[in-house]
Amino acid sequence: MLRNLCLIGLILTTVACGRVKHIGREPSFTPQTQSPERVAMIAEGLPEAPAPLRVTDRASLWSSRQGSLLGDSRAMKRGDILTVVIDIKEQAAINNSTSRSRSGSESLGIPDLFGIPERINQNITDGASLDSAVGINSSSNSSGNGSVKRSEQLTLRVAATITDVLPNGILSIEGSQEVRVNFELRELLVTGFVRPADISRQNEITYDKIASARISYGGRGQITDVQQPRIGQQVLDVILPF
Repeated sequence: MLRNLCLIGLILTTVACGRVKHIGREPSFTPQTQSPERVAMIAEGLPEAPAPLRVTDRASLWSSRQGSLLGDSRAMKRGDILTVVIDIKEQAAINNSTSRSRSGSESLGIPDLFGIPERINQNITDGASLDSAVGINSSSNSSGNGSVKRSEQLTLRVAATITDVLPNGILSIEGSQEVRVNFELRELLVTGFVRPADISRQNEITYDKIASARISYGGRGQITDVQQPRIGQQVLDVILPF
């Protein structure tokens, strides 16, 4: 018993340590040193052969390369940055209604059976008879109503980094953004796969053109900590059958 109590105390102490470090202090930002975006920016990619200069490039002061004023400035290779535009406005309404009813009646009588019912009727109490030996009545009625309403709206913009270029040319992107206001930190995470052709000339892409999009908008801090149920309450919600 004492061993179990010590084990429970150790678990509670470990869980509480994560909360104690935020007492009187704002939540800390996520370190960027090991983020996938930074790794993609500093990692050396495969060596690329320099593109041959065209005749127009040799005879002109302007260059059509990606970094020039007249070049294509859209993100194309690992480590490049593009802007993801998130503008979600969704509404859904579902109504269901069902109704069912049923009734039935059955009766069974034994007025004559080798004279047995008459003899039995003489020995049973007054008012009772086997003329109507079995009678069954049943009825059932059921109805159901269901309604679902949902409305979501989210408008955000976040810079994402190309973390990988797949063999078929599809770009794997990943972006994160953290904004801290007083003691509450809001974080936005975006991952997915995009086609280079879907990136606009402004180097932007909308969320509906991102395959396997994973968009997370949440936070951590004092307000979020108060809104979340405690560990013990969550455990009881799982264990208790009622």
